[in-house]
Amino acid sequence: MPALLLNYVDGVSLPAAGGERIPVYNPARDTVLSEMPDTSAEVVNRAVAAAKAAQKDWAKLPAIQRAAALRKISGKIRENIDRIARVITEEQGKVYSLAQLEAAFTAEYMDYMAEWARRIEGEVITSDRAGETVLLLRQPIGVVAGILPWNFPFFLIARKLAPALVTGNTIVIKPSEETPNNASLFVELLEGLDIPKGVINFVYGSGRTTGAALSGHPDVGLVSFTGSVATGERIMAAAANNITKVNLELGGKAPAIILDDADIPKAVHNLAASRTLNSGQLCNCPERIYVQRGVADQVVSGLATALQATRYGDPLGDKEVDMGPLINRAGLDKVRGLVDSAISQGAEVVTGGKVADLGTGSYFEPTVLTNCRQNMDIMHKEIFGPVIPINVVNDLDEAIERSNDTEFGLTSSIFTQSLSSALKACNELKFGETYVNREHFEAMQGFHAGTKKSGIGGADGKHGLYEYTMTHLAYIQT
Repeated sequence: MPALLLNYVDGVSLPAAGGERIPVYNPARDTVLSEMPDTSAEVVNRAVAAAKAAQKDWAKLPAIQRAAALRKISGKIRENIDRIARVITEEQGKVYSLAQLEAAFTAEYMDYMAEWARRIEGEVITSDRAGETVLLLRQPIGVVAGILPWNFPFFLIARKLAPALVTGNTIVIKPSEETPNNASLFVELLEGLDIPKGVINFVYGSGRTTGAALSGHPDVGLVSFTGSVATGERIMAAAANNITKVNLELGGKAPAIILDDADIPKAVHNLAASRTLNSGQLCNCPERIYVQRGVADQVVSGLATALQATRYGDPLGDKEVDMGPLINRAGLDKVRGLVDSAISQGAEVVTGGKVADLGTGSYFEPTVLTNCRQNMDIMHKEIFGPVIPINVVNDLDEAIERSNDTEFGLTSSIFTQSLSSALKACNELKFGETYVNREHFEAMQGFHAGTKKSGIGGADGKHGLYEYTMTHLAYIQT
């Protein structure tokens, strides 16, 4: 029988007390790796209570001491990069080199957020009254609930935990049902680090049970979630009962614009790499391409060649593959459905276009589609797979208009040698990020945030750190 994961509450691993068990699969081999409990509201209450009890003393510590805890964790991560990478690859299907990068980047992120311990700043505000000083203080919110996705599961632990802890909050984390094993390993790495009990807690379970209990808990001050729009809507509804602050990174439908004056080989390389990275399962990846008519044939040919050369398969069986499987059969069916729908509506397959039968696993062939009209579903619905739909435009204005025709607003890009065109795109594209002549991937010191149905708030950098604080005005009359 597969091992059953244990919740981690108040510094103690808790066995599940009955209830449903959720199997965790290797998506490349369709084998069961472990089982996780569908944790009840009762256990979630215990975890939140532990975090609440620990938060008061944790917040009293100087920020530099809280930062020291993050550095202890980052050190332990660096000692276990290969072990972490194997667990990530095994349960998520990520290629091994990217899993190694994810583990290493997680340690870097911990250290980066620790550096903010001496940089958390308030303000002195001019008063209208004689003898009065007005101070704006930044203080912790309290208990944070971090609800994680499966596509970068280990890194997202740090993205929620590190800013929460350094600003004086405590945290309860719910990993994705698809990828909980890396979180269990993270808990194991905490052993012997002398982090106070209750500061970090993990509970496993489904969104409908464990996630709902966390999102609607009256003692949670902030729910930070990364995932789908549908789940984000449910979290907002649950949080609304207590007017709990939410921080949501949701879906994306990133456009990439290629103009006639672009460096076409560079554009093709970057877009192909971005679209096959993690099998296309990133919310910031280019999901649709708008190419100016004069270079359309060159771009289509280049992308087709690049995607045809993409090697895919079991990333543990062959560490040299470029792409692994999709996360599960539901994800595969979604990609197949969108591609089939586009073909039925007149899109043409240049390469790929179908499920890849490797015997086991959920693989979809890297795909390039042309003749994709703006009104097709594939130009509006998030694909989350290695598929590039292409639409030909006459000029930049038309490309921007079509790019903005979406309910999402996370990332975008443009490839051009014209500074004027690049700046026009940055000013007129209605997205939280625009990449110019480079791949779609954010920096930890930036601010990864979207608009419209791509979310509320953001992550990373100074502004992401301050998402985990509340302001407190002090009026001091002398």
